[in-house]
Amino acid sequence: MSETRSNQGTVSLVIGAGRSGVGAVHLLHTLGRQMILLEQNSKSSEEKVRAGLKPEDRDWPEVVIGDFPEERLADICEVIPSPSVPADAQILLQAERKGIPVLSEVELAFRHDKGRVIAITGTNGKTTTTSLIGAIMSSFSDKVHVVGNIGNSYALAAPETAEDSWSVGEISSFQLEHVSTFHPEVAVILNITPDHLNRHHTMQCYASVKERITRFQTAEDVCVLNYNDPWLRAFGEYLCPSQVIWFSSADLPAAGCRKGYILREGRIYRVEEGREQFLLSMDEVMLVGVCNAENIMASIAAAEAAGVPTETILEAIRKFPPVEHRIEFVAEKKGVRYYNDSKATNPDAAIQGIRAMDRPTVLIGGGYDKNNTYEEWIDSFDGKVRELVLIGKTAAAIAEAARAKGFENITFCDTFDECLRHCTEAARPGDAVLLSPACASWGMFDNYEQRGDVFKAYVRELKD
Repeated sequence: MSETRSNQGTVSLVIGAGRSGVGAVHLLHTLGRQMILLEQNSKSSEEKVRAGLKPEDRDWPEVVIGDFPEERLADICEVIPSPSVPADAQILLQAERKGIPVLSEVELAFRHDKGRVIAITGTNGKTTTTSLIGAIMSSFSDKVHVVGNIGNSYALAAPETAEDSWSVGEISSFQLEHVSTFHPEVAVILNITPDHLNRHHTMQCYASVKERITRFQTAEDVCVLNYNDPWLRAFGEYLCPSQVIWFSSADLPAAGCRKGYILREGRIYRVEEGREQFLLSMDEVMLVGVCNAENIMASIAAAEAAGVPTETILEAIRKFPPVEHRIEFVAEKKGVRYYNDSKATNPDAAIQGIRAMDRPTVLIGGGYDKNNTYEEWIDSFDGKVRELVLIGKTAAAIAEAARAKGFENITFCDTFDECLRHCTEAARPGDAVLLSPACASWGMFDNYEQRGDVFKAYVRELKD
């Protein structure tokens, strides 16, 4: 139960000096708000934190390093935490007990976005789908901001929005934990599979946080959902507050589907009032795999809901290149094809990487432990994975799951460099080497991008 506050503070507290914190500081500065920027990493310094801000913002906030004294919360009117700060962090619980609003950077930005919003979430495919929708919308309008978990702070872009602009946001579960008005005109939930259970603890909690993207939608809005996902099918059929548009790589509901999109034998169709219209063949695009066909269908649905003409959408899709680090072809060296799927940071994403391979594969797996399980990932090997090369904290757990499934060709490596050298030696002409770890990169790398960049640099230096 929260305390009743007799005096409301006047200072905004931003927690974290990463991308979202930098954006929040900038937006609050443009609004003339008093603020404190708290960097909880005690190894950082005020000089380093200020240097990371936009030049015009560097002298604006008070900077605090390390712990924040609870008594100073009396001055605070709102707390904007980094997505990396869990909902049960002590400082957030203290703020909530004192009746101080806690809002995510996404919520802060939305309150000051003057335009229209398309928001995308899901366990896998968010970055590709957000980038693709951004490209489609940019071919339709010259006022498009692609923001959110994709790496561009929404708050940083919010001051640049206008009544006729579009914000296309990749929104993570972490960013949805503290939304209280966030209301996209078009929402997309691609899938819900186990991930981040070290943070959300249960699948029910994780799914409910993802579904918050629709919490403030009305019957006038649209939500695009994956009919093949059991969590989303139940949500769409019984709980979603907005108009549901389904997409599917298998079947669509026989009844009650006013409009949807379906993949059949590599061809995408729009289904409307029982009639089918062919739209696009996967042979026409640069993206590969069923997972990307689903991303494309979701993008078509979202863009059409936003009023973009179909031909404009299809032309943009045909021109769209694969997203970096997601089943990204790097090079062919001595008859071996190398693929960077470093963004596959959970087993379900890694399954899609394997499905996209059409040759014997030497697979690199392992990394940071997010309390995921690996049995379904191992099942997807299906005779295609010739050798599994493991690194990181999860290596032993993955090997145990693989052996329980009868897969024995496993190699352990202590370092990423050792792993890459081994794969080069083990791969034969006609094979693929696939970096698709099914785990986060923390501990060995700063992020999945760095992991993928190291892999690509190594491959490109190999002799032809």
